[in-house]
Amino acid sequence: MNPRQGYAPTPHSYVPNTALSAKINLDEEVKLTETRAERDLHDSLAEIFSIIITLDQLERAFLKDAIPEADYTEICERSLKQYKSILADDTVANAFVGLEEFKAEWELEVPRATERLKVGMPSTTVTASTGNAPQPTAPTNNKSGALILEATQDFITFLDALRLGLLAKDQLHPLLTDVIQSVNKVTDRDFENRGKIVQWLITLNQMKATEELSEQQSRELELDINSAYLGFKNTL
Repeated sequence: MNPRQGYAPTPHSYVPNTALSAKINLDEEVKLTETRAERDLHDSLAEIFSIIITLDQLERAFLKDAIPEADYTEICERSLKQYKSILADDTVANAFVGLEEFKAEWELEVPRATERLKVGMPSTTVTASTGNAPQPTAPTNNKSGALILEATQDFITFLDALRLGLLAKDQLHPLLTDVIQSVNKVTDRDFENRGKIVQWLITLNQMKATEELSEQQSRELELDINSAYLGFKNTL
């Protein structure tokens, strides 16, 4: 009996083709970039890739109640801020092209992250609670009174910005984000026209940083936020 071989036998007629041998030194480190700028760009795109995957997993965990609401909100807000900050660089934005193009290039299937990036806010900010817990009709302490005052000031600040002619996304989106966040500190219940705040946040989030609303959009936005402000005051 022939001894057992520790490798697959090859035909005796086989002769290695040296023409197919590696033309590079396998002990030499392969450089993916040649300059510091290229390395920085690759690092930024890799970071975006990581954020997208993280957001998708975060949304899955939140839907399964596998993560506390406060932790979800904090991680989601931080990830969205990092995403926007990285893409504020024109070089990175040009290489990124767009979310759909980036997903296609890297064959990403991330529907939950796609929705979150489209909205630009955690789901806890977008969706108000519809629970039946009674809400106070008036401030019960100094803290609640201060929160109501803060929300009121944020509404007024946003409306004043519109009246002053501020129409660019990078001018309005942060101010409207302040409105929804301060409102949520006062009440987690839905109120009349609250959804209009969210819809305008989504609209602004999908615009380019320096892109501006039209005059007609500005008038509609002012009307909608005024209506939301009245709805908010009626809950107090």
